[in-house]
Amino acid sequence: MELKLVAKTSGCVVVELTDAGKYYTEKEYDLYVNDVKTVTGNKVITSIYDLNPDTEYVIRAEYEGETVAPLKVKTDYRFVTLNVKDFGAYGDGEHDDTCAIQAAIMACPKDSRVLVPKGVFKISSLFLKSDLTLELSKGAVLSAFTDRAKFPIFPGIIDSYDEKEEYNLGSWEGNPLDMFSGIITGINVENVVITGEGVIDGCADFDNWWFEPKIRKIAWRPRLVFISHCKNVILQGITVQNSPSWTLHPYFSENLKFIDVKIKNPFNSHNTDGLDPESCKNVEVIGTYISVGDDCIAIKSGKIYMGKKLKQPTQNMTVRQCCMRDGHGAVTVGSEIAAGVKDVKIMDCLFMNTDRGLRVKTRRGRGEDSVLDNITFENIDMDNVMTPFVVNSFYFCDPDGKTEYVSSKEPLPVDDRTPHIKRLTFKNIKAKNCHVAAAYITGLPERKISCLTFENVDVSYAKEAKSGVAAMMTGCDESVRAGILAMNVEKLILKDVHIEGCEGEEIMAKNVDCIEK
Repeated sequence: MELKLVAKTSGCVVVELTDAGKYYTEKEYDLYVNDVKTVTGNKVITSIYDLNPDTEYVIRAEYEGETVAPLKVKTDYRFVTLNVKDFGAYGDGEHDDTCAIQAAIMACPKDSRVLVPKGVFKISSLFLKSDLTLELSKGAVLSAFTDRAKFPIFPGIIDSYDEKEEYNLGSWEGNPLDMFSGIITGINVENVVITGEGVIDGCADFDNWWFEPKIRKIAWRPRLVFISHCKNVILQGITVQNSPSWTLHPYFSENLKFIDVKIKNPFNSHNTDGLDPESCKNVEVIGTYISVGDDCIAIKSGKIYMGKKLKQPTQNMTVRQCCMRDGHGAVTVGSEIAAGVKDVKIMDCLFMNTDRGLRVKTRRGRGEDSVLDNITFENIDMDNVMTPFVVNSFYFCDPDGKTEYVSSKEPLPVDDRTPHIKRLTFKNIKAKNCHVAAAYITGLPERKISCLTFENVDVSYAKEAKSGVAAMMTGCDESVRAGILAMNVEKLILKDVHIEGCEGEEIMAKNVDCIEK
């Protein structure tokens, strides 16, 4: 067991207690800062606030009566603090504080911070700039308006003067379409930190943004945080909730970290994915809690147009020590993945009460650049997940989703519309109180999944398991307590796989070229 540094700012340090559990530690522990007990915690990843800038600290942990070797750390330098109340913000939950806070952001020099103190600050859209630290104090709430007239509109595509190139701003579910700007928006900015114990509340409900969610009204719904073509962005500690649509949406961005963030939307809210990195690279999600009304994490790279044009996959992404619950899928790859997804690792996580655990969704039409490769799920515990593993190559959402071309189970010609799933690995996973199926895996008959590995996987069913449909595809029948169905796979590797309480065959393979046990 070690105490490791995860991140630091001028006033906060994030530490990790290794080998202590998945997201939660097995026992409570105390953190001492310069020999003063500061935090009693039960999470593997813990943030320590209210530290002085440019100051050395010694942090140690006491776990079950034993001292973990101390960690020495020096906080970052800070030049000045700009308190938004000094710029005219009220924080009374009534006045529009957007302009005052935006003024503080634009006036903030390098190596400084904009501080939002305790209070409720009403805003529409705030725009980030480079070299900014925005800190939300404990008790601070950025509370969003829901009147569409208060939000700017981002056009989907703007043609260049010579009409040879284009500028993309707006995005909606993988397509370049007009949208309202995000409540927090960053466009072409670098070196940004949003930190603190405060809350960003989108204030969405079924009377405003979630009412008739599939109908475009002036423009498509905003994200709670939209980060487009940005570099070196960190979100740490904050709580984000009640988003109008996807909650955190990084778009064509790189070097991103989401640390100890809490993402909360009602279980029945519409399209409120937790975190959707789209055509991004070098993404870390650490110690984050997600409970939402759709997929908790959905990894994407454009529906068709943007993926085919720019060919930028989401790649080099790590998710670890996170807790996902109550969503449709805990970690999803797709369905908007026209440029592919590669080199992704999800590890040391908890999944609870989600419809599906590890979910891949694609289909014909996503294109030849839609290659999914080297995606690994490892050291994961699931509880009350309907179907722990779903790989669906016939995903039927969108207007063309139920066409014969998408739904046909017969082999069709391989062309520039045909996607490819290559290597998926599921290792050291325990799933209890499951319901519908242990795994439902379907590749395309004309382009099979290259290699699918299950190693050290234990699945057990709830005593009163519920029936349901494992995958959103035409022809998927309702089932309960089913085993592992694998269809259209070149190589299926099964090592130390156990399914307890299965009704029928544990392993059902169809059109699988090679099975290794």
